[in-house]
Amino acid sequence: MSAQEYAFLVLAVVGGLSAIAVVTATNVVHAALYLVVSLLSVAGVYLLLGAEFVAWVQILIYVGAIVILFLFGLMLTKAPIGRDTLDNQQRGIGALVGVGVFAGLVFLIQEAFPVQDAVAFETTQGSTDVVGEAIFRNYVLPFEAVSFLLLAALIGAIVLARKDDAS
Repeated sequence: MSAQEYAFLVLAVVGGLSAIAVVTATNVVHAALYLVVSLLSVAGVYLLLGAEFVAWVQILIYVGAIVILFLFGLMLTKAPIGRDTLDNQQRGIGALVGVGVFAGLVFLIQEAFPVQDAVAFETTQGSTDVVGEAIFRNYVLPFEAVSFLLLAALIGAIVLARKDDAS
């Protein structure tokens, strides 16, 4: 194994464990901090793959903006934080649904990308020119769809955080 493979293994283990901690944490603030670790490990994987621009975008947008916005939203809305607010006694059903979704995704991925037909793909350097051309030429529709979805989520968060005067 090369040093890059060892680094990937460490990042994958740290990212996987922190992702599990995100969904099993009983405190929302702790879950958000575990999410930071998980997103940083994803950025580390991008760095290992030579996609520096995507790694820095991952850090700036997801770690620097989304998680901080989430934490500020928790603090400003005075949302209930703690074990009693998150424990709804339906973990078994949630785990069953999660295993079912995972099995379905594995089946779909195996059908879409069979391992025996796999060919090595050509790697490209993660320069901003290549990423920008790919986003705005080949993937402009998914990019705009994600932008619209994020805008809708932002508006929904504002509506949910707004206090009603009647209540």
